Amino acid sequence: MAASMKRIPEKTKSSRFSIYRLQKFIFDPNYAIPVMLLLLFAELVVNLIVIHKIKYTEIDWKAYMQEVEGVVNGTYDYLKLKGDTGPLVYPAGFVYIYTALYYITDHGTNIRLAQYIFACLYILTLLIVFDIYRYARRVPPYVFFFMCCASYRIHSIFILRLFNDPVAMIFMYLAIDLFLRQHWTIGCFMYSLGVSIKMNLLLFSPAVFILLMVSQGTLGTIKHLIVCALPQVALAIPFLKANPIGYLLRSFDFGRQFFYIWTVNWRLVPEEIFLNRNFQLALLAGHVLVLLIFIFFRFRRLYPDVCKGLWMKASCKRLNANQIVLPLFTSNFIGMCFSRSLHYQFYIWYFHGLHYLLWTTPIPTVLKVLILGVIELSWNTYPSTIMSSSLLHGCHAILLLGLWFSSSFDEKAKEEPKKAK
Repeated sequence: MAASMKRIPEKTKSSRFSIYRLQKFIFDPNYAIPVMLLLLFAELVVNLIVIHKIKYTEIDWKAYMQEVEGVVNGTYDYLKLKGDTGPLVYPAGFVYIYTALYYITDHGTNIRLAQYIFACLYILTLLIVFDIYRYARRVPPYVFFFMCCASYRIHSIFILRLFNDPVAMIFMYLAIDLFLRQHWTIGCFMYSLGVSIKMNLLLFSPAVFILLMVSQGTLGTIKHLIVCALPQVALAIPFLKANPIGYLLRSFDFGRQFFYIWTVNWRLVPEEIFLNRNFQLALLAGHVLVLLIFIFFRFRRLYPDVCKGLWMKASCKRLNANQIVLPLFTSNFIGMCFSRSLHYQFYIWYFHGLHYLLWTTPIPTVLKVLILGVIELSWNTYPSTIMSSSLLHGCHAILLLGLWFSSSFDEKAKEEPKKAK
């Protein structure tokens, strides 16, 4: 009887220890790796099921192939390159990437092979994003479920639509991952390659510039800006030789008009307002104003040992994860809030950063999860409605307000955080 009574506390202790460990794997950002590995395996299965069970939908892939086919046939004048959806409007890096895909997929006809390639791209993107979150140690592991299996639209962008947006974003996340490891030169190179595929990555550029100034100083920043510029020039040489003005006008067309039918965020205004230049200029002014406010009153507080007054007194040799990731994701998010139009594939521009941003705010956890759900619902509503656009703007406004009151901008530089377990 005495021996039996002794065993009961031991079992209870073991049970409590197991529950404690389980709670850590669910809620503790320092124990995220097991959940990440499980989700990567689950995503591998999900992608294969989606490819084989859900029908591929043609939107831009055929046009991409037609555009690069013109280059394959010897046309380097950007004004003469076009597909069924219109002229080629992406920088030179896009041409090289999709020319490779053109040959690999038998001139773009082997759609199934292209889907497998984009499934691999999806898994690789997730792996890099997980590594960023592992370094940041900000988000509890259970949140990664919402990042993975719960997003229909993201899977669709990758493997059912084959858009170029995720191709550009993987270079951005790779650059951030390199910045976290203090590899600024190769990180800038990867960032530039991403911009050469699609220029939406320029939304990160204000934060990239600030990070370079803070970590590298003025001369170091100039050197890294040259690193950013070189790939743009080198990749564009054949097209610049053929028609330099045409290349610049097409590949970096900041005045490009979007179709009202595809807008996700501005269905709540009439089409004539949506197309009005004054409305678009007002959005641009709002973007610049809010960005400057965050830079001078929030970003600077991340670097108290560097910034003095309105400028910097020295460079910081090493930045922690929050000092790198938070301004990058915030800068991009502000650009999304004031975008002239968000098409469905643009969701990938900020999707993987939403979870980090939300979990740096004082917003209650239940509301954070609700915001993720409403944003997902808004992006999955086709065609968009006044209600879906309004809900999207409402979620953006709440998150932006939460970021303004976030205490994460007051965190001083610390020693390099320990790696997640």
